[in-house]
Amino acid sequence: MANFNLNKVIIGGRLTADPELRQTSSGIPVSSFTVAVNRRTSTEGAQQADFINVIAWRNQAEFLCRFFHKGSSICVVGSIQTRSWTDQNNQKRYATEVVADEINFVDAKGESPAGRQPSARPASQYTPESYGNPSFSSQDEDAPRFEDIPNDDDLPF
Repeated sequence: MANFNLNKVIIGGRLTADPELRQTSSGIPVSSFTVAVNRRTSTEGAQQADFINVIAWRNQAEFLCRFFHKGSSICVVGSIQTRSWTDQNNQKRYATEVVADEINFVDAKGESPAGRQPSARPASQYTPESYGNPSFSSQDEDAPRFEDIPNDDDLPF
């Protein structure tokens, strides 16, 4: 029998606080944050939420801190990680968290809470491929761009 290992999680919810960008002692960007995810319940009207701890590294952490804020809808794809350590009182402590591989927008343009815009630069100047590329600049004529799709009620979907 072959070994089969699969560790993949997809969560969608809202950020519980503004994310903060930190750096490790070796200068690697990192951000820990919490996503509130509504739980399915058997009784109608009773809302319950789970608060999932997530950690993002490098470009994902920078992207998160630049474009997301408290209350933003977010979709995170990643894997579950468990770690342990001994605290100052010599007690064994454990943490389980999602390590983000992908962070995605969920809110439509202009639907973020309180109408808050994530950046002074228009989103049309950023693409997933160009973000984090040190040679990319807004002056780069060959850089790919997002395009606004007209809001046309005649679309077939």
